[in-house]
Amino acid sequence: MEKTVLVVEDEANIVDILAFNLQREGYRVLSAYDGQAGLELAQREKPDLILLDLMLPKMNGFDVCKALRDGGDTVPILMLTAREEESDKVRGLELGADDYITKPFSIRELMARVKSNIRRGDMAPRSADDRQGLRLGRIRLDSESAACYKDDVLVDLSQREFELISFLCANPDKVFSREALMEHVWNYGGYVGDVRGVDVAVRRLREKLEDDPANPKFVMTRRGVGYYFNSQHTG
Repeated sequence: MEKTVLVVEDEANIVDILAFNLQREGYRVLSAYDGQAGLELAQREKPDLILLDLMLPKMNGFDVCKALRDGGDTVPILMLTAREEESDKVRGLELGADDYITKPFSIRELMARVKSNIRRGDMAPRSADDRQGLRLGRIRLDSESAACYKDDVLVDLSQREFELISFLCANPDKVFSREALMEHVWNYGGYVGDVRGVDVAVRRLREKLEDDPANPKFVMTRRGVGYYFNSQHTG
């Protein structure tokens, strides 16, 4: 089935380049040149992925992303930005963007990320046992409904956060570097992207899952190595 990519970008030459390459890969392309039009197209057309510029007329990319996430839309969002400030990048991830690419970018890398995120959207959530889900102490995962429970109370996670906790729980007490998590959870292969996206996802996950996010007991850090799920914590 043909997949649809929405490009929200105010520079016509970039829209043309992206549309040409996406169509060549078999995607249907929609385009909008300001944030308000992009939001309306996204809500109406329900694309499979959005390439969203940060600096847009009428409504910036931050606000478009926030409006979609606040409305319950889980469509993968890749932010396009010419700005180098780390705070802008982290803010986009905090608002629910799946990743960002800084201009100028490689078309080859961009296409790899588009394919990865669309494929991720098509995949059922991963867990150690797709039929029965997984329970580790106070944490229970239901892969069929993509739901996470702590003490049998539903925890409201994004798709990416659910995929991250599912992967860590399926490999308890095994430490994964941020690059490895980019490959296994983000499915980026050779294009691991900016690993700060992993740190943001872990921080958001801890804020929702831990009793005290500043003193985590479930999603742990092995300093200088990476992250792991602590299967020994049951209290």
